[in-house]
Amino acid sequence: MRYILIFWAAPLGFFWGWYFLSLNDINFGTSFFSERLHRLVFDIYGHLLGIDPQAIPAMVAKACILDTALIFSIFAFRKRAAIKAWWVARTAQPEAASADNLANLSNAP
Repeated sequence: MRYILIFWAAPLGFFWGWYFLSLNDINFGTSFFSERLHRLVFDIYGHLLGIDPQAIPAMVAKACILDTALIFSIFAFRKRAAIKAWWVARTAQPEAASADNLANLSNAP
């Protein structure tokens, strides 16, 4: 599962890092992060897909959200026993603490 998370997070981090650096033209002296390349890439994708290039980042963001939800749901399914044990322990503690507080209050003079 660790490798799935790594191979999920690395491309997302790389893409969104490039996207925001090139969108704001923070290029560090390279053409890879230039706004000119940013516009060219999205113009090419827009032309290939037959859609407005301005719509592509929103579509990619929606796909990333869906992928993230899918990855975390798989992770939660695999760890469901540990999550259930954590939840039971978490919800049982306030009840036990409040019962102890009530017992202490009833024993007070």
